[in-house]
Formats: sequence, C-alpha cells, structure tokens
Amino acid sequence: MADKIIIFSGKQYSGKDTAAKIMLEKMPYFRRCAIGDIIKLTYGKEKNLTYDEIEKNKPLYRQDLINLGNWGRAQDPDYWLKKIIEQNGNIIVTDVRVEHEYDVFKNAGAIAIRVEASRETRMQRGQLIGEDDVTETGLDHVKSWDYIIDNNSDYENLTWQVNDIIEKLKF
Repeated sequence: MADKIIIFSGKQYSGKDTAAKIMLEKMPYFRRCAIGDIIKLTYGKEKNLTYDEIEKNKPLYRQDLINLGNWGRAQDPDYWLKKIIEQNGNIIVTDVRVEHEYDVFKNAGAIAIRVEASRETRMQRGQLIGEDDVTETGLDHVKSWDYIIDNNSDYENLTWQVNDIIEKLKF
C-alpha cells in the first residue's frame, strides 16, 4: 500500500509533468507512477520486459498495452487505480484526468495539485487537441485542490511554486 500519494492534474501543456519532475528531483523518496505506467509495468512483468524496453519500442507493444488496459478496466473500472494505490512507497501520479480518478485517489488520502495555465500559454507550448474531451474538462469544476499552481510564467516561477508546496508538505 502506498505510504503517501500526490496527484497532479491539469490540461494539456499546463506543465503538470514538469511540475512533478521538479518535485521528484527535490523528493527522491517519491517515484512517478502514472496511470499509463502501471499498465506498462504490469505488461513488462508478464512479458519479462523492462519499462525502458517498452518505452523504446512503444509501437511494437501499443496494441498489447491497449488490450491489457481494457482488460483491467473490464474487471473493475478502478483496476489500474487500485494497482497504483497498492504500490509500496511514496507515489506521484502525473495524469489524473477525470473526476472518478480524482475521487479514488482522494479517498486513498492523496494530496491533489492542479497545474493551471491559460489557453494562450498552453498553445505556445504545443498543439492543443481534443480540448472539449472529458479528459481535458472533467476536473474543471473541482474546487477542493490542496494546491493550485499558476504556470503562466517561466520555469523559475514554476520551480518556486513547487518548492513552496514541498516546504508546506513537510514530507
């Protein structure tokens, strides 16, 4: 069972992965385990492959990973979320996208961090696709974030905000 869980949420190109990376550098006693990662780790264990081998050859394994992900969700909609929560140690989940995922992790005691950036800022960082999809809008109405990061500035400002959260967490 995970000791501590921190979840990150935000729209595409908001900087949630970058914020999580900064946090992981300062908190090496945490490790990243995104929802997609747990599927890859499970697949790797079944096929005797490392995570890096799967990442390097993703096109080779993509359909198997999709099939495994769908299989798990057919067993239980929370199958992969529970797998993350069952991991040992301290976990940072970088890709919480919908309310159900948020609720499952919050009920497990997770600290929730929302990374926000304006549409204009996000457009400068990459091509926005599927902006109306539930995976982009599903958490827009949530007001119960433990921390909110405004990532409309530069990397130094983002780092300052993440460090401020780390200081407040006292882990």
